[in-house]
Amino acid sequence: MEFETFESLKGQFLIAMPGLVDPNFHQTVSFLCEHTPDGAVGIVLNRVHDTLRLENIFSELNLEVVSEIGSQSVHIGGPVNNNQIFILHGPPYVWEGSIQVSADIAMSNTLDIFTALSKGEGPESFIVSLGCAGWGPGQLESELVQNAWLTAPAVAEVIFEIPLEKRWQEAVKRMGIDPVLLTDAAGHA
Repeated sequence: MEFETFESLKGQFLIAMPGLVDPNFHQTVSFLCEHTPDGAVGIVLNRVHDTLRLENIFSELNLEVVSEIGSQSVHIGGPVNNNQIFILHGPPYVWEGSIQVSADIAMSNTLDIFTALSKGEGPESFIVSLGCAGWGPGQLESELVQNAWLTAPAVAEVIFEIPLEKRWQEAVKRMGIDPVLLTDAAGHA
């Protein structure tokens, strides 16, 4: 499929439509960290590992945990690179590998931020995920045309403050849509 114009969705929410039955993405909301003509990368925001906690990651990194932070769940960021750790976070953005994705959200994955988190000195707002979601050239655009996803401006509050089980519904509501009325039928004029 060839696209005449390209509009990056970097920093946007990618909200799964009800008809998207892939178990990796059914009723998910993801944050797009990168989107270019070469593909896209995002982090699923509303899936967590059943038993994996931050203390397990800190232990793997030989970091002593000096706060209750170790009991926090680790997110399932997507089915790609599921052995890599990604941190979405709010300010401060001073970490060695911080990549500013939007005005109020960055992504990092370097040891300095993990060390700070283990000491309770990291960013106040963050989620840690294993893995990410990835799309090859034109793949996401094709899925959008097939009505698999909605896109909307990302809101840090949805990522960091809304309870996990309500993030999909809240992202849809912030678009002015009642989630109960949302269907997977495409409308074309």
